[in-house]
Amino acid sequence: MIRLNILQLLYAGCLFLLMTGNIRAQPQLIRPGAIWLDDRGKPIQAHGGGILKFGDTYYWFGEDRSEGLDRSKRYVACYASTDLAHWTFRNQVVKLADPENLGRGWVLERPKVFYNAPTKKFVMYAHLDDSRYQLASVAVLTCDTVDGDYHYLKSFRPLGHESRDIGQFVDDDGTAYLIFEDRPFGFRIATLSADYLNVGKQVCLIPEHMEGGAIVHYDGLYYAIGSALTGWNPNPNQYATATNLAGPWSEFKDIAPPEANTYGAQSTMLLKVTGTRATTVIFMGDMWRPREQWDSRYVWMPLRIGGGKLWLPPPAPWTLDIKTGEAVITGTNSVPEK
Repeated sequence: MIRLNILQLLYAGCLFLLMTGNIRAQPQLIRPGAIWLDDRGKPIQAHGGGILKFGDTYYWFGEDRSEGLDRSKRYVACYASTDLAHWTFRNQVVKLADPENLGRGWVLERPKVFYNAPTKKFVMYAHLDDSRYQLASVAVLTCDTVDGDYHYLKSFRPLGHESRDIGQFVDDDGTAYLIFEDRPFGFRIATLSADYLNVGKQVCLIPEHMEGGAIVHYDGLYYAIGSALTGWNPNPNQYATATNLAGPWSEFKDIAPPEANTYGAQSTMLLKVTGTRATTVIFMGDMWRPREQWDSRYVWMPLRIGGGKLWLPPPAPWTLDIKTGEAVITGTNSVPEK
């Protein structure tokens, strides 16, 4: 009985310390290239995805390419996390039948969600196309809740330009931007309209033939990264910098050894996590497996960034303290064999 009471007291004391923040659970490992399971024990299906932070929770939206889905529809899944390591499945937020009579093999890719505070609407942009990639448009879907069912609103070519791969960027002042690939001119950066349902005006055209565009604002500089136009095959992703989104932009340089082909990944987003001690910028990339799309993996790694330089370390297990913003690489190269 005495031993039981002591154990109960120890348990209560530890619980009190956790609740009051005097001790914290250890950050959990993120393993780039490994199978990433959600709370159900199922592989996360969030390919070509983007992150929206709403309150203290991060929401990860991406293409759901699970086996056994209705092949006439396209799906987007939503996951939630407070630490960016553990993800809870929330909903298959898009279950869309062909919205524009595009025919067999139509495309809905790279979903990105923005929150519009004035309208209290969640607005999703995605690449909408036919099987030949000739439509080159964006789809707009909306929802009243972050993880509810998104409803198709319309599609269009932003500012009249072709749009294939898209990216999202929200600056430190809250301004929202759409990044879109306009072949053969380059990739464009444009503001969203006040209600986010349209594209406002062009800020810049970066005249590089790149897709998978992503941007982060870090320590007074804008960093833009992109991937060469090689379809499903990985290539050396590159970056450029500017003091203003409108440019001028520096020449593009490799983010990793070119022979590594970005460690088999393609950029989809740069996520900035600002904590009490540090700011970590995370490279989010997809390791595409075109013949087994449901098994496409993710490469998330903390970047070495600052002073106009950006470098992607070899993928390895790492931890992130979401409160302090500190990232620690704990192991060696973790990209698995195919």
